[in-house]
Formats: sequence, structure tokens, C-alpha cells
Amino acid sequence: MKMALLLFVIKESEGMNRTAFGTVEGREAQLYSFSNANGMEMTVCDYGAHLVSVKVPAGDGSRKDMVLGYDDAAGYVTDPCHLGATIGRNGNRIANAAFELNGVKYQLAANENGNNLHSGPDGYEYRFWEVKEVTDQAITLHLDSPDKDQGFPGNFAVDVTYTLTDDNQVAIHYCGTCDADTVANMTNHSYFNLNGHDSGDVLNHTVCLKAGHFSPVADSKSIPTGEHAPVAGTPMDFTKEKTIGQEIGADFEQLKLTGGYDHNFIIDKTEDGQQLFAIVKGDQTGIVMEAYTDLPAFQFYTGNFIDNVKGKEGAVYTNRTGFCLESQYIPNAINEEKEEKPVLKAGETYDTTTTYKFIF
Repeated sequence: MKMALLLFVIKESEGMNRTAFGTVEGREAQLYSFSNANGMEMTVCDYGAHLVSVKVPAGDGSRKDMVLGYDDAAGYVTDPCHLGATIGRNGNRIANAAFELNGVKYQLAANENGNNLHSGPDGYEYRFWEVKEVTDQAITLHLDSPDKDQGFPGNFAVDVTYTLTDDNQVAIHYCGTCDADTVANMTNHSYFNLNGHDSGDVLNHTVCLKAGHFSPVADSKSIPTGEHAPVAGTPMDFTKEKTIGQEIGADFEQLKLTGGYDHNFIIDKTEDGQQLFAIVKGDQTGIVMEAYTDLPAFQFYTGNFIDNVKGKEGAVYTNRTGFCLESQYIPNAINEEKEEKPVLKAGETYDTTTTYKFIF
């Protein structure tokens, strides 16, 4: 009865369409498309809860797709870049692929330079999510992550809801509970290109970040040192608008270690709840994206390691053809005494929202 009701809701939603999106391990993936009154369209896949596309009207009468992605679900199975992925339980890196919680040491998969990246090779983006609810402008997907899944403690039940609003926002809401204390630090790994996903590099995009401090990394393995370093007087300073490419090649050790921008920035929090942390403008389209979150930090990544990835509509993605703004707790905070830790207490609710607003 529940499934029949769900199918009825899907069928009757005027602003939503559902289509087959290829087969993964014998199961057909579904692509859900949503539109608003202003000509925007958002598509989400139940495999990996991926954000597949965000199409925005451009000045020339066309619609430009703002996010990098693939033509079908199979592309996401072998994706080396986490395009549009829902990352969980923990986004970014945990040093030595291990952490201690309540006096117990937990070992994770060491899938990058001896560290754990994005929760390991069995991330949430490589699983089918249950479609829990669909309306004409939103979809809620559900995943049950059992105790010791990826090495994390507790049975974690989580929903992610994508909403396309009438004021041109793509809102991503995470809500989860666990029966034991655990790590909860989810994010979305979409790569944006405001000139269109197939338009080339993003070096001439202008960026303003509401962040006066960043997290320097210790070495090329990208684990933060624990310092909150001021951006002033360095190429990391985006507090005043500048292009991504203006200083990305500067003779600056932090940029050399990571091949460009791939650092955590600490948001200059002035209030509780959602706060603007980034403003980006496409140089060719003039489309502006504002990013908001209630989390303390975000990873600004400029696609330094994209290497001839065959994407959707025949596009080939190369170095710096997209940028990420991944809301998060500070990487490796679970192992740092002075940082706000991404710990979800048993019986409490993990509840966070990140929003990308498009102005065109």
C-alpha cells in the first residue's frame, strides 16, 4: 500500500518527471526531474542520491547546466571525482583512517595516502537510496547505514531532501538519527561551472568567500595542521571578489601542495542558522550562485585532479573545469581537541541544510 501511494504521488506531481537512468547491478536507476516557474530544472538520481543536473536559463535563450555529471547511472559507479555525490557518513579526510570516540578506537578504510577520504570506497554515493517522498518540487531519499558500516559505530538512518524553490534555490537538507554516538558530517560534492558544464575551465569565474581564515594542510596528503590561518595577504584571500585563476598559480606553498585550491575555509559566522558563505559569477553567462549553510566551514576545491573524464552530452572534463563548495565540519576535526567535532549523539538528530541560489 505504501509503495502504491508513493507511485501515485510521483505520477500526479505536475512539476516532476521520472525516467529510467540505466542499470546498476541488475537494478534500474531512476532519474527525477523537477522544474520551477522560472525555467530552472533540477535532476536527482536514486543511485547515490546524486545531483545530476541544475539547468538555468541563460541570456541567449538557452538553458545552461551548472553541474558536471554523467548521462546515466553507470557513469557514477566508476566515477573517480565524486561528481554530484552525496557523501557520508563523513565528508573529507580523517587522518590515518582512524578516530577515537568514547574511549573506543575505530578503524576505517585507508583509501587515500593512508587516510580515509569521503568515508572510503563504499561511500553512500555507491548505493541505491529509497525514495521516501516526492512532491512537485522536492524529493526525499532514505538510507539505512548499519552499525560498523564503513567502520563507523551505530545504526545510522538518514534522509537527504533536494528542493528546487520558486526563488531559484537548490536546497539540500540532511536529517538523520543513530542508536549510538557516531560521526555525522555529510556533504554534497557537486562541481559547478556557471558558464555551463561543457564550457571549459572556471578560471575566469569571480569568487567572493565569507571566510577570513583557512585550514593549512601539513603536506600533499591534505590533512589540516589544526591552525586557523588568516587569509589576509595570501592567495587564499577571497574576501574581496577576484577570479579563481588570478592567484591559483602563485608561488605559495599551500597551493603547491594541493595543485591549486583544495582547502577548508572557516566561515565568518555572524548568526545562527543559514548564512551566506560564497558568491560566484560565471564570466560568460553572468549567472551568479550564492551558497548558504548552517555548518562552520566549507571546502573550496577547483577540480585540480580532474583528468579527461568523459561526462554527459559528450563533454570531456579536464583540470579545473568545475569548482566545489562542500559545506562541512573542519576536516579531521574528530581527531582534533580544539575543533567542533562532527559527533551525533545517540537519540539526537543530525539536521543541516546547504543551499545554492542562482541569480540570472
